[in-house]
Amino acid sequence: MRTALLFLCLCIFNKNFAQELTSGGKLKPEQAIMDIRHYTINLAVDFDKQSISGFTVIDFVLSQPTPVLLFDLMNDMKVDKIWVNGKEAPFTHTNALITITPATAVAAGKTSVKVQYGGKPHVATRPPWEDGFTWTKDTLGHPWMSITAEAAGGQLFYPCKNHPSDEPNEGADLIITVPKGLVVAGPGLLQKVTKQKNTATFYWKTKYTINNYSILFNVGDYAVVTKTYTTVNGNKVPMEFYVLKADEAKAAHHLDVLAQIASVREKYFGEYPWVQEKIAIAETPHLGMEHQTMNAYGNKFRYEKIGGVDNDWLMNHEFGHEWFGNKVTVKDWADYWIQEGICSYGDALYTREMGGEQAYIDHFKQTAFGIENKKPVVQGKDIDEESAYIGDIYSKGAFFMHTLRYVIGDDVFFPALKQLSTASQYTYDNLVSTDDVEQLFSKASGKNLQPLFNFYLRTTQKLEVHVTTLRQNKYRLVLDNIDMELPVDIVTDKGVQKMTLSKKPITITSATLPQVDPDMYYLKKVILE
Repeated sequence: MRTALLFLCLCIFNKNFAQELTSGGKLKPEQAIMDIRHYTINLAVDFDKQSISGFTVIDFVLSQPTPVLLFDLMNDMKVDKIWVNGKEAPFTHTNALITITPATAVAAGKTSVKVQYGGKPHVATRPPWEDGFTWTKDTLGHPWMSITAEAAGGQLFYPCKNHPSDEPNEGADLIITVPKGLVVAGPGLLQKVTKQKNTATFYWKTKYTINNYSILFNVGDYAVVTKTYTTVNGNKVPMEFYVLKADEAKAAHHLDVLAQIASVREKYFGEYPWVQEKIAIAETPHLGMEHQTMNAYGNKFRYEKIGGVDNDWLMNHEFGHEWFGNKVTVKDWADYWIQEGICSYGDALYTREMGGEQAYIDHFKQTAFGIENKKPVVQGKDIDEESAYIGDIYSKGAFFMHTLRYVIGDDVFFPALKQLSTASQYTYDNLVSTDDVEQLFSKASGKNLQPLFNFYLRTTQKLEVHVTTLRQNKYRLVLDNIDMELPVDIVTDKGVQKMTLSKKPITITSATLPQVDPDMYYLKKVILE
C-alpha cells in the first residue's frame, strides 16, 4: 500500500519501526469482546507547537460484561479525562495502552467512551514507510501537514481498537479545527465549515465501514478542483482534488487521468465502492497512501505513457486500494498480500487494458526478477503489520494472481476475481482471509487449488520442472515438488503447446530442446539433465 514499484519495494526491507508503531498481532481478550461501531474525533491542530488537542468518542458493542476496557493510544498523547457512558472513570495510560477501570463492570451491549487528550503526535521521519505526522511548508510558504498511519494504525493520534479485524461499521466523524486560511481534507463528505476569528473547523463524515488507518486528515493551502465521474453502473460521483494552490493549474488534467484509471478498475473489479460519497485525492508532502475516499498523492504529476495515454503509476496503485484494502479488507495482517498483491495485480491489468496482452506479459517478466522469496508471503496467523510487511506481498502476491489466471483460464478467473471484489461475503463489513480467496477460486474452477495457494503463498519454493533427455529427440518432463496437475506452455519444434505436467512423468518428442513456460506464468526452476 505504500508503493508498488519494485525499486521502491527495496526500501521496505529497511523499514525499522519501533514496536509500538505497528498494529494487529494477537487480539487481546479484553478487545476481542468489543465490536467498534463508530469514532468521533474532534481535534484542534496547532502548527506552531506541532500539537493536537481535543477528544475522541468511541461507540461500540460489548458481547459480554467486563470490568476493564482497553484502547490503544501512543504515549505521545497525554490523556486528561475519560468518561464511560457519561460517567468519569479512572484509567492508566502506559505502553501505548489505555486501561479503563470503571467503578462497576460495564454491561454487555452498547457502550460509549469519551477520551479527552492532547500532545505532540509522533513525527514521521521517512513517510510513507515510517508512520506519523509530517509538519512542513509548501513552496509558497504556507503550513502543510499530513498523516501516514498504515502500519501504526489510528493509535498515532486517537484512542482506538488498533486491530485490522474490527472496523467501525457505522463510519467516523472528524471535526478538525485549523488556523484560518488552511483547508482540511478528510474521508467521506464535508458536512460544513465553521469559521471563527482566527480558525476554521471542518466537519467530515463517512457512513461507510472504514479501516482505522484511513481515518485521518491532511491540512494545507488547498484549492478544491472538481469534476463529475459517471460509474460503470451510471451513478454520478463527485471527483475532488485537494491540490496546493501552487499546483492548481495541473489539477484538471490529473482528474482526467484519474477518471481513466477508475474506468479500467471498474471493468475488472466492479463499480467504485463509495458511490454515496466521493472520489478524491489530497496533495501531500509524501509520495502517497490509500485513504478511503481521500487518497494521499505526492508523486508530483510525473506521468508515463501506456497505450499513448498519460498514467500516474502511484495514483493508479493507491486508487486501486479503494477495492483491495478498503472494500476488500483482511482481518489478519498475515493475509496482507490480498490487499497489496491483488491491488498490484490491478496495476498490471491496467497495463493490459491500455497497452495490450504483450505489455502485461512483459510486466510480469520484469516483476519476477524483483521477487525476494526470503520469507513466505503468508507467514502464519495473528501477525502484526511490521512482521507481515515485506516486498513480496506486492510483487509475489501480484505474480501469484498472474499464475492463477493462467492455471484456471480467463473464463473462470475474471468472473471469480470480480466476485471477490463485489460479493457481500467478501466486502465492506465482511473481512477476508487467504483461505476465503482460495475457496472462492477453487469453487469457481471446480479444482482443488489449495496446493497451489499453499505452495506459492506459504512457502518460498519455486516450481521445479525436471527435463531429462532420454535419447535423440525424446524428453521426459515431470514436476518435482508439487503434487497437482498444472498446465505449462512447452516450446518444441512444433511450436508452443500447452501440456499438463505433474509428478507423473510425460514423454515428448522434439527436434529441439524443449523450452518451458517461455512467457513466465510461473516462478520456476528448470532442471535439465
